[in-house]
Amino acid sequence: MPETVTLAGDPPLTPRWEPWMRALLADPQRCAAIVAEHGSPVNVLNPEPLARNAAELTRPGPVRDLDIALFYARKANKALCFVDAALAAGLGVDVASEAELAQVLDAGVRPERIIVSAAVKNDRLLELALARRVIVSLDHVGELETYAALAAAAGVRPPVALRLALHPRTGVAPTRFGELAERWLALDLGGVEVAGVHFHLNGYSAAERGVGIVAACQLVDALGARGHRPWFVDAGGGVPMSYLDDPGEWEAFWDAQGAAVAGERAPLTWNGHRLDNVYPYHQQPTRGAWLTRVLERPAHRDEGTVAKALAGRRLSLHLEPGRSLLDGCGLTLARVAFTKRRSDGVGLIGLEMNRTQCRTTSDDFLIDPALITFGARSEPYEGFLVGAYCIENELILQRRLTAPHGVQPGDIVALPNTAGYFMHILESGSHQWPLARNVVWRESGPLPLDRIDRVSKAVR
Repeated sequence: MPETVTLAGDPPLTPRWEPWMRALLADPQRCAAIVAEHGSPVNVLNPEPLARNAAELTRPGPVRDLDIALFYARKANKALCFVDAALAAGLGVDVASEAELAQVLDAGVRPERIIVSAAVKNDRLLELALARRVIVSLDHVGELETYAALAAAAGVRPPVALRLALHPRTGVAPTRFGELAERWLALDLGGVEVAGVHFHLNGYSAAERGVGIVAACQLVDALGARGHRPWFVDAGGGVPMSYLDDPGEWEAFWDAQGAAVAGERAPLTWNGHRLDNVYPYHQQPTRGAWLTRVLERPAHRDEGTVAKALAGRRLSLHLEPGRSLLDGCGLTLARVAFTKRRSDGVGLIGLEMNRTQCRTTSDDFLIDPALITFGARSEPYEGFLVGAYCIENELILQRRLTAPHGVQPGDIVALPNTAGYFMHILESGSHQWPLARNVVWRESGPLPLDRIDRVSKAVR
């Protein structure tokens, strides 16, 4: 009899399952049919939670007489259903490449509701933005010179945002993104229309976001004295969310991991991996409460709070969330290919996927998956999820997990809440392993492919 159980670590890291995810996992035969039709792994997408997450994040604005505009960070997930959802919710879109920009425009997003924040902007991207009058966040002097030259040749003066790098004396870590304020102010900006000031900070510190917004307001003032009329400050992304509801589990995991690294207990991870670089899978505050904390930070003495500094200048606050908007919007299904033991007896559970299909730049995905089993119950099986690449450390997850009633080929592993970055940011077709298909959730019937799969196939 098929059943769905937790493929649990020790200590456990229990995910938050959205109701639609629970409904899917409660139907093992439907999960099997989805994998049979679309291959393994397959990403199941549901854009509905996006609007709820966006509403939570904009709620602190009106009570402070402040306009907050959200621009969904398209790089967090390539699927076009999320662009449609952002458009329906009245959001803008942040794009990071020519293809992303072209697809967003084709999807019907108005140019004034798009910002180009790509780290590298080639001429084709800049020319498309110029032709459609999309705001471009200029990262450095070279980009300004290139874009101003293209604009002059076209006889236009395009809207831009200047990306601000905060000075180290503010206490914020050095960044590769942007230029110092004095650098921007030393330049001839006459060839562009400065519509806003943009900054990008690593991490999730509310205090640092407050520092950044105040610094951006100061640059707005200096630009205004030079005849420019910026109307927004863009604080970029890095809006925190939480994958786990139980802070005690998160603390217990790190206590156990610390003991394992110190040799006081058996390793929790593959070859004793230390997990030095991981996302904070449980954190508080998140989204709206976090933004409230940012806005209530002190600005200058005569301005009061960060919110008042923005509102007093009639500046709109723009944010570019990706992960936090996609909270609850997707899961990944992968079929079990084999079980075996390493030469030293360590258990292995082979999945028909590769490690880039559930991975970001951090060390691991610290959430317990679900396991859909189709065979008879057997003894518990403890082991590591390994993938398709022919390398020794081809791990899907670094943690040791236990299948309470055993596991066998044909079972399905469900990785929860993967829509934000995990599906696509590092996905690779090495070994000519196919990229995962992306299907859109429906309560019943077959699940249609997201349009991006048709677009990508045409491009290839």
